[in-house]
Amino acid sequence: MIIPQYSARFDDLAVALPAYIRQPVLRQLAERMQGELLGTAIPSPLRFDVTDANNMIAHSTRILDKLYQTPIADASVLVAITHEARPKLLLTRRAIHMTSHAGEVSCAGGKYEHGDGNNVVTALREACEEIALPPNKVQLLGQLPIQTSKSGMSVRPIVALIAPDLVLVPELGEISRIFWADFELLIDQPTVEYSVEYAMQSHLPQQTATLLTPSWQIDGETVWGLTGKVIASLLETGFDRQLEWYYHIKNARG
Repeated sequence: MIIPQYSARFDDLAVALPAYIRQPVLRQLAERMQGELLGTAIPSPLRFDVTDANNMIAHSTRILDKLYQTPIADASVLVAITHEARPKLLLTRRAIHMTSHAGEVSCAGGKYEHGDGNNVVTALREACEEIALPPNKVQLLGQLPIQTSKSGMSVRPIVALIAPDLVLVPELGEISRIFWADFELLIDQPTVEYSVEYAMQSHLPQQTATLLTPSWQIDGETVWGLTGKVIASLLETGFDRQLEWYYHIKNARG
């Protein structure tokens, strides 16, 4: 069941209610995320009175209010998962000519703009611009803790469900590829240490180092950095997976 809410920018914002999610992994994720957001345990579908429309509306409204009242971050990303028997996590690869994070894997998202009003609208607006995802086709689950990008920006991940049959189109000025991770496999998939050449932020010109960090290998892509940390946070929140997300500097040169 989807409870629509009016928005001045997005007409049909919606919350995915755990009682109406049959897929067990997604239902557990929804229960944990919304319970954490509200500071209460979410009743299981067996104990949730799904015939009480007022209760459904009230729960949805509380979730939206909490999301809207969260302090605004510098940027927001949409962690979108398909609502189907075998869920998939949506990922993108940024265009190689971008000035920041060029060629890296990311979730759809970007910087807050005046007029967004909250992190949810930022994430949905950016996803619409980058991959043509209609905001009214998104069912919100909740949010993850703030992450900090390598440039120092605060980034708020917004987690949501989407239909598996949506036609998504990358905006080639920003996104070179859309691809998917098998979400259930990802929950237990081991990380692989990744080695990347990294430009150090230093007063010395052209100082570089080899950076060692965890990554996931997904559909021929290496998922690391901020996006890797977001996924690690998602798995910890929903499924108690503990991952040490480290950055070890090796062989600094300059």
